[in-house]
Amino acid sequence: MILLPGQHGGDEPAPGANPGSRRALVDRRRLLFGLLPAAALLAACTPPDNPAPARPQARTTGKPLALIYNGPQGCTDCAPTMAEVLHTAPQPFEVAYVGPGTGTPLTASALAPAQLYVQPGGGADLDATWRDLKGSAKALRDWVHGGGCYLGLCFGGYLAGRNPGFELLPGDTRGYTDTPDATVLDARDTVVPVTWKGKPRHMYFQDGPAFLLDDGADATVLATYPNGTAAAVVAPYGKGRAGVCGPHPEADESWYADEDLTNPDGVRLDLAYELIDATLGRTAR
Repeated sequence: MILLPGQHGGDEPAPGANPGSRRALVDRRRLLFGLLPAAALLAACTPPDNPAPARPQARTTGKPLALIYNGPQGCTDCAPTMAEVLHTAPQPFEVAYVGPGTGTPLTASALAPAQLYVQPGGGADLDATWRDLKGSAKALRDWVHGGGCYLGLCFGGYLAGRNPGFELLPGDTRGYTDTPDATVLDARDTVVPVTWKGKPRHMYFQDGPAFLLDDGADATVLATYPNGTAAAVVAPYGKGRAGVCGPHPEADESWYADEDLTNPDGVRLDLAYELIDATLGRTAR
């Protein structure tokens, strides 16, 4: 359960509080993403103009660079698994970690050469994580506005919103369990039905956000929960783009096995691919 400002644990959240997205230490989590060939690219996110020369790691491959937050509030396996997947994707990325404890702060110079920034699942205390990240918020917003792409999964989806958050979305977030007529009412790991691009699907879920968009917002809702609230959204932000998802399209078989859960659709990664494609501005498959 994420602890928000004014929350101090217990069984009931404080009035108006958002519940959390993932437990802080979950070694088994897997974040799997696929990418389309470059020929499918449409107005994809690119490093902003005139990038600063500083780089978070030496780059020798010519592959696009993805930065992954690996600070203290992330689950211990999330960032390394994301790095492995991005390294081995059909259109692979070069990967570097950023955040407290990595030796590379999340700064404008670190972001400048990157195409993608990933705020993965994990985290137990949104307010504590924001204390680590708020000093980087302007640099991240400026980078996305200049052409970068932000991908936020579950906990990273909360952080794309406001109060506290990076304010990358035309609206805010709220825990799905706190929305009217929610079909999940607690923080347990479960499988939630969604409507993804007009088709019924099921997704791994653990206390993730719903996205409450402003009226007339310039955003694409990829998926909705059973009560009609947005479960996955991609929205432009300046020249860049923010892609967020409350459930976990990247969940692999081990997630389901560890929690004795079954996905009626089978464990498939096509929704993860669609989310990453949309976030990067790629055409649909």
